Amino acid sequence: MNFKKIILLILTIIVIIGAVIGYKYYKKIYAPNVLEDASIYISSNSDFNQILQEIDPLINNSDSFEWVAKQKNYPNVIKAGRYLVKKGMSNNDLINLLRSGKQTPLNLTFNNQDNIEKLSGRIAAQIEADSIQILSALTDKDFLLKNNLNKANVLGIFIPNSYEIYWNTSGVSFRDRMLKEYQRFWNDSRTSKAKQLNMTKNEVITLASIVQKETSKISERPIVAGLYLNRHRDHWALQADPTIIFALKQKHGQDYEVKRVLNDDLSIDSPYNTYKNVGLPPAPIAMPDISSIDAVLNAKNHEFYYMCASVSNIGSHEFARTLAQHNRNAVKYQQWISKQGINR
Repeated sequence: MNFKKIILLILTIIVIIGAVIGYKYYKKIYAPNVLEDASIYISSNSDFNQILQEIDPLINNSDSFEWVAKQKNYPNVIKAGRYLVKKGMSNNDLINLLRSGKQTPLNLTFNNQDNIEKLSGRIAAQIEADSIQILSALTDKDFLLKNNLNKANVLGIFIPNSYEIYWNTSGVSFRDRMLKEYQRFWNDSRTSKAKQLNMTKNEVITLASIVQKETSKISERPIVAGLYLNRHRDHWALQADPTIIFALKQKHGQDYEVKRVLNDDLSIDSPYNTYKNVGLPPAPIAMPDISSIDAVLNAKNHEFYYMCASVSNIGSHEFARTLAQHNRNAVKYQQWISKQGINR
């Protein structure tokens, strides 16, 4: 074999070896490695080892992921958040996504929470911040003072809905976002209607919370709201049973179960006792949803002053203009509830 052939053979071998090595590294970087569609949650202050543990069940080859991540300096540019990864993504695609910080927001939801402790727990189940951090943000003295709020009525700024938000949102950022949503909710139309009722936003929310607790029937809420507005306008006591239940829970604890309000309960000493005190209670008794708030702002105009749970249409109410009419409805209800064996 002459010299030229030897050189050619050596070069051929080098090219083949280079190609094999190059293909090996190409596969490490660009071959599919993600096994399934999934969400990756990277907590604030996570280190690279924690991320490897989070990602390991979702990828086929963790060694190749770790190698590519280090080549792209990812361990030094970790960004917290919730990231949606797709089946078949390569290490390069995955690391580029995580490095970019382009996380996918989630739809945060909450419904009619009775107090800020329950609300904090509900939110903490959906974002990175824990319930203590969220509760601390909601009860921060400077925040409350700046926005003319207090611990009793701060629940009123939360409008139950679905909100697009990032998973790693802090308790403070969540609180501030909800305040902006509250301010957006109170547009010119709603603000004008509240003024026509000669009520503040907090008063509207407070009455809406009573309406919310009185009936689960959305179609009935404008009627119930109109009834309480009639009483409020004429300086009657609202005599709303849900406020008594709220006062009892304040006294005995949130787990105190009340299915039936008794006459003795009506004498409870509380600013939320709307049988003893004329006017609205000092703050909401729950978190009303939008239908209850709008029911107050768009209350039905009628002459009803009394209401009682219906025994012929369970879940609805019988409305009355006079006390005599109401007493007849009340007797039917008391007889029915006693037959059900509900004594408390």
